[in-house]
Amino acid sequence: MPPRTPRRRDLSLLLPARTTRAALLGSLAALAACQAPAGRPTPHVDDDEKSDKGKAKPRAKVDAKAAKAAKTDKTQKPAEYDGGLGRPVASLAGETHLKNIRQLTFGGENAEAYFSFDEQQLILQSTRDGASCDQIYSMSLAQKVAEPVVTRVSSGKGRTTCAYWLPDSARVLYASTHAAADDCLPPPDRSHGYVWKLYPEFDIYTAAPDGGDIKPLVQGPGYDAEATISPLGDAIVFTSTRDGDPEIYRMNIDGSGLKRLTNARGYDGGPFFSADGSKIIYRANHPEGEDELSKYEAIQKDHLVFPTRLELFIMDADGANQRQLTRNGKANFAPYFHPDGTRVIFSSNLKAPRGRNFDLYMLELPAPGEEAGEPEQITFNETFDGFPMFTRDGKRLVFASNRGNAKEGDTNVFLAEWVD
Repeated sequence: MPPRTPRRRDLSLLLPARTTRAALLGSLAALAACQAPAGRPTPHVDDDEKSDKGKAKPRAKVDAKAAKAAKTDKTQKPAEYDGGLGRPVASLAGETHLKNIRQLTFGGENAEAYFSFDEQQLILQSTRDGASCDQIYSMSLAQKVAEPVVTRVSSGKGRTTCAYWLPDSARVLYASTHAAADDCLPPPDRSHGYVWKLYPEFDIYTAAPDGGDIKPLVQGPGYDAEATISPLGDAIVFTSTRDGDPEIYRMNIDGSGLKRLTNARGYDGGPFFSADGSKIIYRANHPEGEDELSKYEAIQKDHLVFPTRLELFIMDADGANQRQLTRNGKANFAPYFHPDGTRVIFSSNLKAPRGRNFDLYMLELPAPGEEAGEPEQITFNETFDGFPMFTRDGKRLVFASNRGNAKEGDTNVFLAEWVD
């Protein structure tokens, strides 16, 4: 993820009418390399655009009653602290799948919070403590305080991103550039437009939750990041440019048995396993046509990719049977399987005029050979909701959002009960 100063760039076209430039930079601060490498997902995609085949893009499925309520009431009623974990926050109008929402972080840029295997801890990334770029922190969910304490896991040097728990919940993995430089490295070259940079200095490390015993896991030439672990605890998937193109790779939990899973021209990343470990969901930007391909190749040498269109894909855990799920031309990212294996929750600017805000959506997985239907809108925030992750029983959901901020532009972590 980029340092705060380089993020101060002109993205005003992507803001809701009453949202300031600073607010966008904070509200989309969550988008790290795991889900939006080296930049926030602010792709400018107009709602009135047509697909490449000339067909109108699909509209998201949403309950009419809930949508009407969401339009008329976007406020959150503050609640008194009740002695539990974090502070209670009311759900927004129309958010019928969420209840008992708890805010776990307060101020700054906090995102990509993921449960440990025993679901007693979170790992997240944040720019707190005066850091110029994101560092990795752990949080115990046993705390009964209004503002839970976090412990820094990363070294405090370089850029860090994409943290995840190892199966024993006693170690975490994350990507970092600290071996190459103590600072945050220069921001991407914006002369090409809005781009992400896949820093080749990123390698993957493991560490204890208290920040001790940092050890390299994946090193070598090229970008290595976006790592997640199978719920079975036997495999790791991650994105790498070791072979030139950003592709998804799989290896055993000890780092052996490396295998490349994707082989399409363009960017493939943000992979997550299904609950039974049999499938992988991911997002991709594959150039379409000679013009897009030439533009992609022109910036790839500088370790850059365009994020203006991200579609969701699914494949078997061994890389077989790859197929595209979404075809809406929007920025669809941060997909995560529901534990029942039949649905995927993700973040998208699907319904946003000119791509200005991101909400959570749920998509029913189609049978092989069939096309996916319209997703159901889950959140109704006016700026950003993203990075959802379910507990193993599907009863709780953690996500990042800028709802209810004390300071405009903050992104915080929230925990909610899920209602089917």
